[in-house]
Amino acid sequence: MGHDHSHTHGITATGRHRKRLIAVLAITLAVVVVQVIGAALSGSLALLADAGHMLSDAAGVTIALLAAWIAGRPASDQRTYGYQRAEVLAALANALILIVISVVIFTEAIRRIGSAPEVHTGIMLFAAILGAVANLVSLLILRGAHQDSLNVRGAYLEVLGDLLGSVAVIVAALVIMFTGYQAADTIASVLIAIMILPRAWSLLRDVVDVLLEATPKGVEVQMIREHILSVDGVVDVHDIHIWTITSGVPVFSAHVVVEDGVLNARGADQLLDKLTTCLGSHFDTEHCTFQLEPASHSEHESRQHA
Repeated sequence: MGHDHSHTHGITATGRHRKRLIAVLAITLAVVVVQVIGAALSGSLALLADAGHMLSDAAGVTIALLAAWIAGRPASDQRTYGYQRAEVLAALANALILIVISVVIFTEAIRRIGSAPEVHTGIMLFAAILGAVANLVSLLILRGAHQDSLNVRGAYLEVLGDLLGSVAVIVAALVIMFTGYQAADTIASVLIAIMILPRAWSLLRDVVDVLLEATPKGVEVQMIREHILSVDGVVDVHDIHIWTITSGVPVFSAHVVVEDGVLNARGADQLLDKLTTCLGSHFDTEHCTFQLEPASHSEHESRQHA
């Protein structure tokens, strides 16, 4: 017997923050243009690296927006969860883009060691400060929303990395301006590449967890089992599965063994309501599916999970 309440195949977490992402995309693209021009005029690799990083961020946000649109398409008989998993695939693309960009920046920085060209610090400093201000504005736009969606989180982390990159470029420009140490530009490029990798790895790890249908962070299966067993009429529970379709959409299923007398029409309905309410109120899981089994039939069940 299956029972399911509150099927939420509608707008996804990323979709709820679409306007924020569009605003960040517009700001990022504007700064990329300024920084590319600034890098060409100043000869700064660090500024070009920062522009390349921001361009990858713009690509990531664009992918996230497209994924949010795709994920909002209705479910069908062929895709019963719709296209919500598209957001997770977009987050995967974001992580891979970050890794590629960091490798390219690092490689070019190494190539320049020992042969750093002269850098015009005035243009470099202006473009870097403009980038830092733009990144601060973008962080304020995304603040709070990054906790709801992997894609918004990816965008937030990328903007944060951009801010650190802009700070590194500002420091490099000041060092060159006051000491004439041209290698500071190359060093800043290497730092930008190094800063990108941990963020990319963190995002990639979370995406892999979703794709492997790992138990969502902060969810304790044993505690859920204890709550279910505390419901009147429940004898045992097994085959518990908890996974995530996309950001903000956890899913739960379980086989629940109940007293034989509970399995009349009214009793079963009341029990299912109690179980669904329990999961929704204590563990923020609205999409729950329970298979009710009479205690007298439990010995015939093939358990695939504890």
